[in-house]
Amino acid sequence: MDSKDAFQKILKSYERYYNVSVKNVDAPFAAEAVFKSHNEQYMLVKAAKIADIDSNEFVFFYISNENPEQNLTEVAQAAWARGLERITPYYGHRNTDITLILLSERFSEESFKLVKKLKFYKSYKFGLFGWSAFRALAYETSTGRAVTNRRGSDLKKLVSSL
Repeated sequence: MDSKDAFQKILKSYERYYNVSVKNVDAPFAAEAVFKSHNEQYMLVKAAKIADIDSNEFVFFYISNENPEQNLTEVAQAAWARGLERITPYYGHRNTDITLILLSERFSEESFKLVKKLKFYKSYKFGLFGWSAFRALAYETSTGRAVTNRRGSDLKKLVSSL
């Protein structure tokens, strides 16, 4: 299986709950997926609102046929920056996760080590206005090996079926 086939299968799995866009996506990403959830809590009547709760996720897909080690940190920083641009922290913002999915035919061991070390986190007003966390997955399509950073361990389930 090559990177394009894996990309199509992963995109198909995201299309159910996310708004996926392949067109008009800024470089270096091949696609983006957005998930937004809004919930309200109120007591007896809607006028007595207790809380607004917003939870978001922005997923960025990066495909490379060669070893992307040279620009791996730049791609991760670009995904983090683009995700942070879209966040509006307020009293009802709970969290926003920013996810980067890297697909390539081959990754070097150094690239896998870099992915494991990727870590971005931001808290808004000491957590009262929510937080943002970064998750990353590197999937080597030739061998089926997947490596994630600490927060992205649940992403391995996504590619286990590939």
